[in-house]
Amino acid sequence: MPAFRPAGGGLDPAVVYRMVKKIPRGRVATYGQIAKLIGWPRHARHVGYALSATPASVKIPWHRVINAQGRISLRVRHWDSGSDELQRILLEAEGVEFGAEGKISLRRFQWDAAGKSGGEPRPA
Repeated sequence: MPAFRPAGGGLDPAVVYRMVKKIPRGRVATYGQIAKLIGWPRHARHVGYALSATPASVKIPWHRVINAQGRISLRVRHWDSGSDELQRILLEAEGVEFGAEGKISLRRFQWDAAGKSGGEPRPA
């Protein structure tokens, strides 16, 4: 069922937040993956917009959402905030590994929302 706002129109950010809360520690999901899971396939940017506008009072593991290339997306609005570095620090603290080019192996660390894989990273 698509995640529409009750008033009609755009994506309901609360639906994005609920899905992001499901991403387990040590795993990542892509913006597009979240969009598909909430019924908005091919609307990765909408997920990104919802996450970028998350109020500080909403506690979600935002750092577990990355782009389809396995990279942390630069936050244009807050490019000098250090949030990109913070995202990397938080992911590494959970055991997510970055390659030499700053990429995360989606094959190893991407969340399997269907629950077919355990919590441990897949072999390299």
